[in-house]
Amino acid sequence: MGYKVVVVGATGNVGREMLNILAEREFPVDEIVALASRKSLGTEVSFGDKTLTTKDLDTFDFTGWDMALFAVGSEATKKYAPKAAATGCVVIDNSSLYRYDPDIPLIVPEVNPDAIEMYSNKNIIANPNCSTAQMVVALKPLHDRAKIKRVVVSTYQSVSGSGKDAIDELWNQTKGMYVPGQEVAPSVYPKQIAFNVIPHIDVFMDSGDTKEEWKMIAETKKIVDPSIKVTATCVRVPVFVGHSESINIEFEDFLDEDEAREILRTAPGILVVDKREDGGYVTPVECVGDFATFISRIRQDVTIENGLNLWCVSDNLRKGAALNAVQIAELLGRRVLKKG
Repeated sequence: MGYKVVVVGATGNVGREMLNILAEREFPVDEIVALASRKSLGTEVSFGDKTLTTKDLDTFDFTGWDMALFAVGSEATKKYAPKAAATGCVVIDNSSLYRYDPDIPLIVPEVNPDAIEMYSNKNIIANPNCSTAQMVVALKPLHDRAKIKRVVVSTYQSVSGSGKDAIDELWNQTKGMYVPGQEVAPSVYPKQIAFNVIPHIDVFMDSGDTKEEWKMIAETKKIVDPSIKVTATCVRVPVFVGHSESINIEFEDFLDEDEAREILRTAPGILVVDKREDGGYVTPVECVGDFATFISRIRQDVTIENGLNLWCVSDNLRKGAALNAVQIAELLGRRVLKKG
């Protein structure tokens, strides 16, 4: 016996990826439905070798369905997620709406699986921000060994994190640079993204941090350990898919780079590719379509007493969004619902 699963926002980048991953990982599905807004009603989406026709989110009755994977914005989530949860359907939400609610678990299954028990507070589970998800997968096994005091992270985030319009903007701007008369002015982003980098993701806050930077700080504390100090600089780069991060970690105890490498090699969800030679590291192009979080460039930071540097790369549409949501669904099934 399997699960009755709803995918909300099935026509978007993340929603389509959720359907792909559910099929790829052979999630035990008895019945599945794809929901979309009325403007996308009737759009066909793929689920393995099947084709699903989207149904209307506005009129859908969640009664009797086991879980709903939400891949819509906060406004739509605010309207529909409580309705779904009230029927007994467990919501796994990819938006930022519920991440900071103390009664709602924020889960990366490799990091804090025991938090799944909190799901029953509101029948809602939150999926973390894409840039946080891949980072905490790398931090947790190191934190268990040497206890992290402080993290300094700089991100290099792909345009797919902003949605399809951003992908189109990078594509069209890049082409327009070479074709006179076809130049494309910035629309999704405040400045040109083609052949450029933009140190601005989400809105600015009073502190001077952007909301994306604040998310990484708050979510790392909630998922891993509230005592960890985090400072982040989040940058959008002209890459279609795949987020990269340069992470500097200060520990309470000394951790040798060789031991850190071995810890990460055996940690769940991680692949270490770390050769000190040309090409002996992973870049975004190579991580696309993969489930893993890749770690490279592991080395001692000799400027502080107990420091390490590392390079972290992952497919943001997968581990940063859809994959993590499906892994939460798998965890929910194993630990709580126990049907599949």
